[in-house]
Amino acid sequence: MKVVAFNGSPRRKGNTEILIGEVFKILEKEGIETEMVQLGNKPVHGCTACGKCREIQSGKCHIKNDHLNYCIEKMVEADGIIIGSPVYFADVTPEIKALIDVAGYVTRSNNHLLKRKVGAGVIAVRRGGALHAFETINNFFLISQMIVPGSSYWNFAFGRNPGEVLNDEEGMQTIKTLAENMAWLLKRLRD
Repeated sequence: MKVVAFNGSPRRKGNTEILIGEVFKILEKEGIETEMVQLGNKPVHGCTACGKCREIQSGKCHIKNDHLNYCIEKMVEADGIIIGSPVYFADVTPEIKALIDVAGYVTRSNNHLLKRKVGAGVIAVRRGGALHAFETINNFFLISQMIVPGSSYWNFAFGRNPGEVLNDEEGMQTIKTLAENMAWLLKRLRD
């Protein structure tokens, strides 16, 4: 089993990456392979709704969108998907939004390629807007017919400077519970 995570933060080693890493620790303890893909600060192009992916049926965006096509390939290969983002004006980063729009259109237009995979969102937030960003990610998972594990609270932790999310005791417990539930669900789906 494998889980791929997409870090939508432009800051490497920042709070979003830390949260993804905390999930990975538990998944790896449970024998689940993990991989992180850096998406923040990558040159990506949002969906233009041209419909070519539906017409061509290649499982890819036909626009020169190499990094997003790479991400889509990783999603299709994985059993579980984590999307992580900091909050930007009460929503996800532009790179995560591009991933959601392009991957959503491509995978739905090519026989629902993400159907019944496990999806989890994690959000790093300084102050507010986390719930809306979390809903953006979950709406993508749900319309893609994916299975979303719950946790003890919504999957976000508070912190501004790199590492500050580790001081959010409740947030970190929420992320740990999410990871445990994700591992449990992945194993049950495999059986």
